Amino acid sequence: MNCKKAKLIDLVSYLKKQGFRIGKTNTKEVWFYSPFIDNERTPSFKINISKNVFFCHSSGIGGTIIDFVMKYNNCSIKEALIILSDDTFSFHQQKEEIKDEVLPTYSIHKVTELTNQRLLEYLSNRKINLQFAKRFCFQVHYSFSNGKENYGIGLMNDVGGLEIRNKFFKGCLGKKEITTINNNSDVVSIFESWSDFLSYLTLKNEIPKENFIILNSTSLVKKAIDLIDNYDVIKLFFDNDESGNEATDFLIKNAASKIIDNRIHYKNYNDLNEFLFKQN
Repeated sequence: MNCKKAKLIDLVSYLKKQGFRIGKTNTKEVWFYSPFIDNERTPSFKINISKNVFFCHSSGIGGTIIDFVMKYNNCSIKEALIILSDDTFSFHQQKEEIKDEVLPTYSIHKVTELTNQRLLEYLSNRKINLQFAKRFCFQVHYSFSNGKENYGIGLMNDVGGLEIRNKFFKGCLGKKEITTINNNSDVVSIFESWSDFLSYLTLKNEIPKENFIILNSTSLVKKAIDLIDNYDVIKLFFDNDESGNEATDFLIKNAASKIIDNRIHYKNYNDLNEFLFKQN
């Protein structure tokens, strides 16, 4: 990822994927409730669709998607490019081939049991059951090139990469890959992210006798085809957005087994976690 490629990422899609609330839209602009202001009542964060830039009237800050990521994550340009290099946010394809690109390095200091109070509060604020989170996730301490140690909630994928999430960061340390959980079942439930997977367990208040696949990015949906051939039932829990629609359509067209699109149960919400969050 470089600056030129990063600026091709659609800012509206990026903010939607992050879960920020849209206030109003028209043909030229999309207004969000500002990510920089807690509990904002009137949306003040404006995106110019044609220029793909933002301006936050509440904080007086504006710029490109890189400027937004730097401000929101309180990080450098190099760290912002690491965040944006996650395939989850690659909504537009780069037209030119990028060769010999060297990404800034990161270091993982330690991976432990999930105990940090701020991380547990982050999960609780999203109404995710902490016992389920502790069973499947880790506490990961890491740093980027500036040496400052950070920590986040991590889910390990099938090749040892760590999907990291905290209040300020969402990305992958290591190679991007699917996460599979085998419970020796003929039914498999498939999710876009570990937060949706944990939301599903929280809503069920148990771990159902099912197998689970967490894509960690809808860009990896084609890899799921080889994993689901032998299931009797395949249950999908994708987001209610364009990438969720495309992933759902792809599996329906290419899977031999019975597909159940469970988004009908949360059709008025962005994703399963938002549905869980809005429950009384």
